[in-house]
Amino acid sequence: MSHTVLITGATSGIGRALALDYAARDMNLLLIGRDEARLADIADLCRARGAEIASGRLDVRDREAMATWIAARDAENPIDLAIACAGIVSGTNAERPLDTEEALRAVLAVDLIGAVNTIEPVLAVMRRRRRGHVAMVGSLAGLRGFPSSPAYSMAKAAVHAYAEGIRPALAREGIAVSLIAPGFVTTPLNQDLVAPQPLKMSAAKAARLIHAGLDRRKPLIAFPLILYMGLRLLTLMPARFGDWLLDRPGVDVPLTRENEKIEP
Repeated sequence: MSHTVLITGATSGIGRALALDYAARDMNLLLIGRDEARLADIADLCRARGAEIASGRLDVRDREAMATWIAARDAENPIDLAIACAGIVSGTNAERPLDTEEALRAVLAVDLIGAVNTIEPVLAVMRRRRRGHVAMVGSLAGLRGFPSSPAYSMAKAAVHAYAEGIRPALAREGIAVSLIAPGFVTTPLNQDLVAPQPLKMSAAKAARLIHAGLDRRKPLIAFPLILYMGLRLLTLMPARFGDWLLDRPGVDVPLTRENEKIEP
């Protein structure tokens, strides 16, 4: 029996690694990305591993296009698992202590609203079937605001709250909700980041951890565990201590190259 998995952000980073990790015989992969060449490349690689592929060059910020494409693909092969993985990052440095207005709104539009635009149409069909599984990629940065990336932390914190908030009601309808909270992972998002990145891992290893957790329908997939526990502990400490610990001199998180205009 085939299994159908939807992955957004499939052309880069964790999304691309997840597509490769799930690619196998008896798998239908629905891959969404914006870069046409990279989308074709990951689709070919997944087909070579035996998976059936449907790819969509879509912007997750485009609510109507996302809903239409997802509904059409689900009618062909009912979606068993949807992973909202698309995301961008932006941040600060010594000369730019806050995200710009444009960067802040771009991060929210992709990382938060893009996740909602993915999950809503999937839930619409899963709730009718009373079965399914949705997963949202947050971040350990969603546990506590990072001075180096306040907009990114805000967007991911909202993703965390949304996943946690909808989980009990959907569980009663037979639908699992998983929140994914990775630490530092080697991806194009952080290739220009100048900052300590403790326990950084490859995207392939992160994908294997996520895949294993989703197979178990875990409500929370957070890693590395020591960083997750450390940040949870930090939220219980005085705010001034957390501010001092996380506000490191010399950190430089480049501005996102995104903008609010949705590409055609």
